Amino acid sequence: MTSQGLSDLGVPEHALGHVGAWLDLLRDWNKRIDLTAARSEDELLDLMLADALVLARREPTPLIPEGASVVDVGAGAGAPGLALALLRPDLRVTLVEPLAKRIAFLRTVLGTIGRTDVVLRRERVLDVVASSPGAWDVAMSRATLAPAEWTPIALKLAPSAWTLLAREEPPAVPGATVEDDVAYTWPRTGAARRAVRFAARA
Repeated sequence: MTSQGLSDLGVPEHALGHVGAWLDLLRDWNKRIDLTAARSEDELLDLMLADALVLARREPTPLIPEGASVVDVGAGAGAPGLALALLRPDLRVTLVEPLAKRIAFLRTVLGTIGRTDVVLRRERVLDVVASSPGAWDVAMSRATLAPAEWTPIALKLAPSAWTLLAREEPPAVPGATVEDDVAYTWPRTGAARRAVRFAARA
C-alpha cells in the first residue's frame, strides 16, 4: 500500500515509513508462514492497524497517557501493540508472544526499522503474570483469551486494561469498573468494533 493510502487510513506522517516497512515484511513472511488470519488486503490492513489507530488517538484527551508503559499480551504479528508503538513513539511498549515464529518476525521488523526500544518477551500469559505483576501502566490483548478471562488477568499486569471486542458486550469483572468505552468501525471492511478500558475499583 502506498504512503498516501496509509495516510488516508489515519497513519500520521512520522509513522508512514515504519508502518509501510512492517506491512511489507508481513506480506512477504505470510507467503511462507501463516502469521495472520487475514484473507484479503482490506482485512490485513484493518486487522493490523484499525484498533491501534483508535487507541493511539490524543484528541480530545489521550486514551493512553503520554509516556505510558504498555504491554500487549499475545502480540502475534504486531497488532495492536507494535502498531501502537509505531503510531505513538512516546509509549514504552513490550510485546509478549509465546510462538517462536512470531517472535522471529517481530524481531526482524524491529531490526529493520531500528526500533530497539520496543521490548520482546517470549512468554505465555500466566508466566508473564507470575514474573511481572503490576509492571506496566496499561495492558492490552486481542483474541488471546476470551474477554471475561483476559480482563482480570490484565488487571494483574497493569492498573488500566484494554479489552478489544467485536459485537459482544463488555464482561462483568468483579472489582473492576469501565472507564472508557469506544465504539468504532474498521475502515476497510466495515466491521463493528469496541474498545473498553477497565480499571481496578478502589
